Amino acid sequence: MPDIVVMFFLLGLIAALLRSDLTVPKAAYDMLSLLLMLTIGLKGGMALYGNLHWQMLPEFLLVIALGALIPLMLFPVLRRVIGLSLADSASLAAHYGSVSAGTFAVALAYVESHQLSVGPEVTIYLVLMELPAIIVGLLLFRRYQGGQTGSLGALWHEALTSRGVILLLGGVLIGLLYGPQKGAAVTDLYTGAFKAILALFLLEMGMVAAETLRTVSLRYWRLIAFALLAPSVLALLGIAAGKVLGLSEGSTLILASLTASASYIAAPVAIKSSIPQADIGLAMLSSLGLTFPFNVLLGIGFYHYLIAL
Repeated sequence: MPDIVVMFFLLGLIAALLRSDLTVPKAAYDMLSLLLMLTIGLKGGMALYGNLHWQMLPEFLLVIALGALIPLMLFPVLRRVIGLSLADSASLAAHYGSVSAGTFAVALAYVESHQLSVGPEVTIYLVLMELPAIIVGLLLFRRYQGGQTGSLGALWHEALTSRGVILLLGGVLIGLLYGPQKGAAVTDLYTGAFKAILALFLLEMGMVAAETLRTVSLRYWRLIAFALLAPSVLALLGIAAGKVLGLSEGSTLILASLTASASYIAAPVAIKSSIPQADIGLAMLSSLGLTFPFNVLLGIGFYHYLIAL
């Protein structure tokens, strides 16, 4: 049986496909996403309490390199094989180089339910991979378009001050300062409710994914194939990096799940403002409508199987 949180995603997906009147109010969804980001950060910070050291620097540098490498690898595939425009190729490359906090949360729940050992630093992977990918996607567009697309400094500022990054880094810092004991009066409330928050978040994600899938057309068959095949290929990069770094089984699975994921929160906002020619709907169809469900329903378990071989 899949993890119980995955069943909530399926419930939302089926409800929307059946055109049920089930909805999650926007205010409730915004609160769930805020709580999820903050809880992930707190869990990571508390795990890092007393465990943060300079020996992690090579690991962090390799994770940053993955965030920059993936869009560089995918851009020519999207441009020449999938046949997307320059703007859409750069946009999709940035989305797939960036990461999905939702996929991370599901992978974390999977690791915990299977009692796999995981390093305390995995939460930091989220931020380390997300920002370089967005910047590389923009630079690729600039390089081949030959024009200006706005201030690079402004993009860095927007990415670093986005609510997801602020909550993740803020949660990590608070957890790191107080640890699992000193902050227990507050942090236990969030970490204890992690799976419940994730379940409700995935219920909404299931409904959003179903709505996105309604726009699927056979004329997008190459993009559909890419969105379903790319995660497994990209996961191999995460698995290889985990093996090189000597990470535990759980940490390797988290890293593989991140390299296999695609952003549907931070990247669309950044790309929409920096590359207005890009079709964000196409990116959302691919990342949220196809890749996210694949990873949640099948991918994470498959990557665990590959790691255990």
